[in-house]
Amino acid sequence: MARHVRTGDVVIVTSGSHRGKTGTIMRVDTKNDRVFIKGLNLRTKHIKPTRVNPQGGIVTKEAGIHISNVSPVVDGKATRVRFVTKSDGTKVRVAASNGQELGVVRGADAKKSAGGKGGAKKAGARK
Repeated sequence: MARHVRTGDVVIVTSGSHRGKTGTIMRVDTKNDRVFIKGLNLRTKHIKPTRVNPQGGIVTKEAGIHISNVSPVVDGKATRVRFVTKSDGTKVRVAASNGQELGVVRGADAKKSAGGKGGAKKAGARK
């Protein structure tokens, strides 16, 4: 299923302790529905000394925020996202507030070439 945010989007946090802060998405974890935003929700992790890293130390890294708690930013404000299919078959993300295009989800010919359902069967295929 298509998500309303993608890697590289500028988003604003809509709830939680970081509410109102903006940042760029570094990574999207689709399995757990979480996004990692650069410079937000920082956590410190104590690294035990090992052979590879004999010094050990304290590392600060971003933790995930649930995908439902972020919204894309358009003109400095949070917006909802609509998915629109154009006449040529291209599926795009569109800002609900002003209709600005946020990005392409699927190209024009992707729907036709993705022949998983129906169609002719391969020669010599088992039943």
